[in-house]
Amino acid sequence: MRRRAANAAVVILALVAGASGCGKAPESPPADRRPPRPFTLALDFAPNAAHAGVYGARAAGTDRARGLSLRLRAPTASTDSLKLLASGRADMSIADIHDLGLARERGDDLVGVGALVQRPLAAVIARPPVRRPRDLEGRRVGVAGLPSDDAVVRAVVEADGGRVERIRRTTIGFSAVPALVSGRVAAATAFWNAEGVALRQRGVPTREFRLGERAGVRYPELVLVVRRELLERERPRVAAAVGALAAGTEIALRDPQPALEEIARASSARPRDVEAQFGAVRPALSPPVRLNRRALEAWAAFDQRYGILRERPYLGRAFDLSIAGTRRAP
Repeated sequence: MRRRAANAAVVILALVAGASGCGKAPESPPADRRPPRPFTLALDFAPNAAHAGVYGARAAGTDRARGLSLRLRAPTASTDSLKLLASGRADMSIADIHDLGLARERGDDLVGVGALVQRPLAAVIARPPVRRPRDLEGRRVGVAGLPSDDAVVRAVVEADGGRVERIRRTTIGFSAVPALVSGRVAAATAFWNAEGVALRQRGVPTREFRLGERAGVRYPELVLVVRRELLERERPRVAAAVGALAAGTEIALRDPQPALEEIARASSARPRDVEAQFGAVRPALSPPVRLNRRALEAWAAFDQRYGILRERPYLGRAFDLSIAGTRRAP
């Protein structure tokens, strides 16, 4: 009804203008009648339940309500989201917060403007007979080879009074599930919202030593990142994108099915697997997209203490806390 009324209003205005004559050029259409501008978002990984807010925004049209057409790019083996961002092939990227810190240490002037996942997703996942982190002493622990892997193992084990130098670490890449299923390792660094769910679905008995629970540190795992020059040049457009993702997350938390169906189609995953992952990660999606300074301070201290970064990052340059608060309701 609103669309028919709007069309009728346009016809009436056109008739009035024609009747008045005067040979004036037609006025430009109102802003809300202009086609939405493309906005490219690079994902950090293949589509998964952690992206519920992204696909929720597309399913509900919260991007178009803000004058944007959200386009998604998944990274390949040869690219990652921050490379797409730095090269100008993306307007915004989803990135692991540690990767943002490392990119800034390399000299890339990137800025975090929102948080997609509000808690650490990293964990050390172990098979019996391991019952607690310090039981890993003398056992083989698989790591993916990321800069943060050693930090996760050290933080979890030391928080339980264990000695990390007594652990035998071996690089297994991103094959934590088969390595644990086969018994090749006693434990592995992995994401509790992905590999942890997959192991439970396969009936593999495990214990999860989550970083946020065992080491007492809370920070956002996945953050929204833009180039500073884009933020300074098109701040309202960036704010519109962040607002669309925040609104999409709020909608997905209330009614996740449309977003999860989109994720399953985009990833060719089984819907039940996506639903199981969403059930695990759901609490970490709230509060939607907002940045918390105390959580960021905890991240900065953690990355410096455990050697992920050489120096504690200056949060005033690494993040813009005002953008995520600038949004409308869904």
